[in-house]
Amino acid sequence: MSELFELAKINGLELKNRFIRSATYEAMAGLDGRVTDQLLLYMANLAQGELGLIISGHTHVTLEGQAGPRQMGIYSDEMIEGLQRFTATVHENGGLIAAQLAHAGLRAIGRNEYAPLSPSDLFAGSLKVASEMTVDDIARTVKAFGDAGQRAVAAGFDAIQIHAAHGYLLSQFLSPHYNTRDDLYGGSLENRARFLIQVYEEIRQRVGTSFPIMVKINSEDFLPGGITTEEVLKVCQMLEESGIDAIEMSGGTLESEELIPSRVGTATSAEREVYYRKAAEAFRKKKIAVPLILVGGFLSLYIAEEVVASGLADFVALSRALVREPHLVKRWAAGDRKKATCISCNKCFLTLAMPEGLYCAVEKKARRK
Repeated sequence: MSELFELAKINGLELKNRFIRSATYEAMAGLDGRVTDQLLLYMANLAQGELGLIISGHTHVTLEGQAGPRQMGIYSDEMIEGLQRFTATVHENGGLIAAQLAHAGLRAIGRNEYAPLSPSDLFAGSLKVASEMTVDDIARTVKAFGDAGQRAVAAGFDAIQIHAAHGYLLSQFLSPHYNTRDDLYGGSLENRARFLIQVYEEIRQRVGTSFPIMVKINSEDFLPGGITTEEVLKVCQMLEESGIDAIEMSGGTLESEELIPSRVGTATSAEREVYYRKAAEAFRKKKIAVPLILVGGFLSLYIAEEVVASGLADFVALSRALVREPHLVKRWAAGDRKKATCISCNKCFLTLAMPEGLYCAVEKKARRK
């Protein structure tokens, strides 16, 4: 049995293997973010796939931070009862579940009176489309992340992941492409990382030292003037010093011209599966001791095995492959080593506007024939 299928731990949380479901937006919650039976059925099936850990779709910590319709919310104590059903469903089906806490920032859909917030004012021509956060806004949002962390514990989640990647709010503050502030939250890397560190410290203070807290971060933005791998590694060192329990490395934003987080058409090119290999190698050279979760195009078991066996990463995270095959890891563990059937076409993105929410459009079309 390969090292991938051995027990592993993140701050005492024992995982049955080193496969992690990377946070994936399901678009199956209610319009107010509450858990639905549809979402529970989806998570039950995913949990039966024998993953070491499932990370929830991004859960918004404030109403103004909502990224998309039918996104699961964790912004109010009224959500806890539904979230308890959510975690119980995963546990009853043999899985572990982490809550990804998120705020969309300038990417927010802007509900009613809530206008999108941003590190700096953003204009489309003469129209302001996002407003620079005040220091009070930042303090309020730090508290909202802390409140959400407490709710995650009360709801029975096994871990928390802070979403600081893909051009969402905390990623926006890290990136000089978005962040042009000249106060304590802008300019130097230490200032740009201050918001993220404060969010981590607030959550840690609320949940205690023994509860696993992870972060998802860009290896780089792939944007003009965006954050670079060199800077990201310094942020990782700051997080290590603060006590973070694991770091998931991703990359890109929806605005990146080529290297967006979910890239199209890589399925036939095995050597391109590990999108962030060079960044992971640089992470290791810095001797950062925090467990590294690597996401990005994994479709082949032998490549995932090589990444873990070589020490490049401690855990392998999957997303689109599990949309097509929720039981992919179970299949691999049973000895069927064939490559994932996902073809990286991104047509699953189009399903997020459908009543069914997230599904593999290619598979569904094939079933209809």
